[in-house]
Amino acid sequence: MSASQTTTPGVGSDQVEPRGLTGRRRLMLVAVMTGTFLSMLNDFIVNVATPAIRTDLNTSFSEIQLIIGGYVLVYGLLLVLAGRLGDIHGHRKLFLIGSALFSVASLACGLAPNPSMLVVFRVAQAVGAALLYPQVLSILQLSFTGKQRATVFAVYGTTISLASIAGQLIGGVLVEANLFDLGWRTVFLINVPVGLATLAIAAVSLPRTETTARPKLDLPGLGLLTLTLALLTFPLIQGREFGWPAWLIAMLVLTAPALAAFLAYEQRRTTQGRFALVPPALFRIRTFSAGNAIALIFFAGNSGLFFLLPLQLQNGLGHSALYAGLTFSPLAVAFGLGSMLALRIQTRVGNHVLSIGYAINVVGNVILLVCVIAAGPDMTGLLLAPALFVVGLGQGLGVSPLIGAALKDVPEGDAGSASGVIQTLMQVGVAFGVAVIGLIFFSVLGSATDPQSYSTAFTWALVASPLLSLLSLLLVPALIGKKRNTA
Repeated sequence: MSASQTTTPGVGSDQVEPRGLTGRRRLMLVAVMTGTFLSMLNDFIVNVATPAIRTDLNTSFSEIQLIIGGYVLVYGLLLVLAGRLGDIHGHRKLFLIGSALFSVASLACGLAPNPSMLVVFRVAQAVGAALLYPQVLSILQLSFTGKQRATVFAVYGTTISLASIAGQLIGGVLVEANLFDLGWRTVFLINVPVGLATLAIAAVSLPRTETTARPKLDLPGLGLLTLTLALLTFPLIQGREFGWPAWLIAMLVLTAPALAAFLAYEQRRTTQGRFALVPPALFRIRTFSAGNAIALIFFAGNSGLFFLLPLQLQNGLGHSALYAGLTFSPLAVAFGLGSMLALRIQTRVGNHVLSIGYAINVVGNVILLVCVIAAGPDMTGLLLAPALFVVGLGQGLGVSPLIGAALKDVPEGDAGSASGVIQTLMQVGVAFGVAVIGLIFFSVLGSATDPQSYSTAFTWALVASPLLSLLSLLLVPALIGKKRNTA
């Protein structure tokens, strides 16, 4: 059983699709895409500012890990809860609350007087981002139909990946520019005016929803899910920092029984006719289950590249943060191009566009690996540009259609919960990719610091990316089924 929701006239999924986007709908897209961009951007933008933060605040390496990892951990833990809260209390309300909290917390981060306060404010920032982010997919799912829905999902896919790529570039530019002599603080303060503008636009443009049922939040289910995600994500994020002690390995092992307990409880709750945090029926939807599996694997493979390449360019080869960010430019341009082409290709071949995208991504990652092997420590951003372009094109073709395909058959009343699940798995995929590929990299590197050793470690770790992309490609038939899907 799920909470049934209806949207305001003109934006519900059961309405006749308008021929064009109205002014209010355009404003709605601006608001939700800007919120999406800010949420994802702050996963990455702080990375390049960490040397300046350490110098200015006399921050220890463990505190830096908390400043970065604390955001990712709290953000990932709260996505499903926030999605379900949107189902219960309205996606508009949760988006507004999240935007306001994110803006205030960003201001506090930019003014933080010491490392401890910065960690606390980063956690608050993560809570705000987690509250607003799952509402985006729900709003798009409930507010658009047909070709318009495919279009806005393409824009969404472009936004999340460009935010991931732009984090390094924007962070590098802001730190080097040192605006008003604020140094690293600008990477947080830049969120404030943008966040407040997002809040204002959302307040006048987001559709209101009315629930025909008012379910209570599944608190025991929330506790079990939080435990499961904590057991999984904390070791993935902090494992390398702690050196993978036995107790962290034990946490990973305990993830399986914790997940089994959560699923059993949710099934029993559903059988009793009570509202579940994550309805088990969602995973009986073939498109939803297959789409989540692909999202987990695909994001794992590509997150490794986002993590490793800046590390190789800056620490291994001595380039600046700005140089590392600019190196991603061909990938960013190609991703935008791929996202635009995805919609046109999808109208012809349906969700087989995913097969095309993942195949291109595999090819791009193989070309990238060959270039890295051939160049060794003489690797440059210009040399990698063609391969990164191909990688980005495959990503653009493979992200936005995936999200639409995974959510296509989800009931409207469960849109928030389903959105939270897929976005959580994307975050878990990112953490998993960084943990596994990072483990390979640092195991090969050891204590060496010379460019040749960095290049060797980078090469071995990069092998995982085409393998994970290939696995994503092999799972596409499970998503699209036997009949060609043109929706």
